[in-house]
Amino acid sequence: MRMPANIEEITALRKALEEAQAQTQSLRSEVESLDSQVRLVTAERDLYKERLRAKERELFGASSEVRVSDQRDFFFNEAEALAPAADSEPKSKITIGAHQRIKRGRKPIDPNIPREVVRVELPEAERVCPVDGAALQEIGVEASEQYHVIPQQVKVLRTERVKYACPCCDKGLRLAPPPARLIPKGILSDDTLAWVISAKFQDGLPLYRQAALLARFGGEISRNTMAGNVNGAGLAVQPLVNLLQDKLLEAGVIHGDETEVQVLKEPGRAAQRKSYMWLRATGSGPPGAGPPGADPPIRLFTYAPTRSAKFALDLYAGVRPGAVLLTDGYESYEAVARGYGLVHAGCWVHARRGFIKALEALPKAARTPDQPAAKIIEAIGQLYVVDKSAEELDAAGRLARRQKHSRPVIDAIEALVLAHLHAVSPESLLGKALHYLHGQWPKLIRFLERGDIPLDNNPAENAIRPFVVGRKNCLFSDTVAGAKASANLYSLIETAKARGVEPYQYLRHIFARLPLATTADDYEALLPWRVNIKNS
Repeated sequence: MRMPANIEEITALRKALEEAQAQTQSLRSEVESLDSQVRLVTAERDLYKERLRAKERELFGASSEVRVSDQRDFFFNEAEALAPAADSEPKSKITIGAHQRIKRGRKPIDPNIPREVVRVELPEAERVCPVDGAALQEIGVEASEQYHVIPQQVKVLRTERVKYACPCCDKGLRLAPPPARLIPKGILSDDTLAWVISAKFQDGLPLYRQAALLARFGGEISRNTMAGNVNGAGLAVQPLVNLLQDKLLEAGVIHGDETEVQVLKEPGRAAQRKSYMWLRATGSGPPGAGPPGADPPIRLFTYAPTRSAKFALDLYAGVRPGAVLLTDGYESYEAVARGYGLVHAGCWVHARRGFIKALEALPKAARTPDQPAAKIIEAIGQLYVVDKSAEELDAAGRLARRQKHSRPVIDAIEALVLAHLHAVSPESLLGKALHYLHGQWPKLIRFLERGDIPLDNNPAENAIRPFVVGRKNCLFSDTVAGAKASANLYSLIETAKARGVEPYQYLRHIFARLPLATTADDYEALLPWRVNIKNS
């Protein structure tokens, strides 16, 4: 190897080496920058692919949140899940006795439905014994039953008020008073109005479709006329809605939720602006569904042009201090809880929903039980297993069982959240679900402090779902008065359903009696948990 001849050559070589090193460092920096860009682009690509799969599932997949078979099996085997290990107890043999198998077949038709008997007889000429020629005698029947639905029949109820006069003078004129009606000059009878309202608010059938349906059977009633009668009914039931609100504000546990609604003709607001339907709910459902002394089931809808915390505070004014308010993570409810001294609890179904979306957005091959989302979903399911086993217990017994069985599950969920919270992109579905759960954590674990706090906000979500279905069919409310009338009628129908009362029969019952009500006791007797439809 030739050595440099002089200082100038050595200097030149050093300069060339430094330039090469600088170029190498520049290339390394450029490679690192490209690597960072590739990682960023890859992460963005994965996010977009995740969002695409989520949107495809939203559009074309099943909307149910029922989980896979292993979790269903866990729910079905809740007794085994909570029982001690099999090998901890001595094994013994038992004898399985004989049992009777339930006969399979079509469910019998309700015997309370009116019957119309159609007799099928042999012709006279065939009622002769083929052996000895004697006349055959009837010994019984062989019956079969089918449902027979009579389509809409339109009739006109003509009310004739009789006039009376004295035959001796012209000063004894008398006229029979008009019968009490919910809408005195309405074109629909009270029973027909009950049918129209239940079809719209329970079955989601818009008024224009009902008008077209009645027209096929001779009832020429315009949609505007029907809407006017429905709005009048919504105003007439206001005393019952006021009583529902008084009862709800006295409850120990209140569920809250809200959803969008569009009102076209609202003063000072564009037709495209969003308004809201707020829901407050409480109660345990049909008779016997809850513990003794439980609050009656109430589903109370309220229309509002805003979703602000100020309106929420006005809405819950008068609530009992120390009551439980169970909601999702919308911040306006936090202001309500602080303002009125309420115990604010979170909804585990809402928290679980984000992990279901994250798991379903993964490629099918990647949806394994080892995924963080799958682990958290399974753990949340265990909380419901514990509560299911404590259904017959009072609040103290339920709390003791939660402390024993649910507390370890909560600790496991918290460990999973902390382990993955900063390990995934906060913009991913899993990241959003983790951050939501982490942010709601203090409210979500409040059920470990009191046995009367439910795990979720399902009573409110189940009550608001029919409104969402009806909104898809009816699209909007025309006026503020119509939106408020809809809120009142939804309140009565959903409360009746929660109590196990058939809404159409309930509306018929109260529409016949509301015009005669004059005292608070009269109105109180028309609340869904006070009526006896069979005796109506």
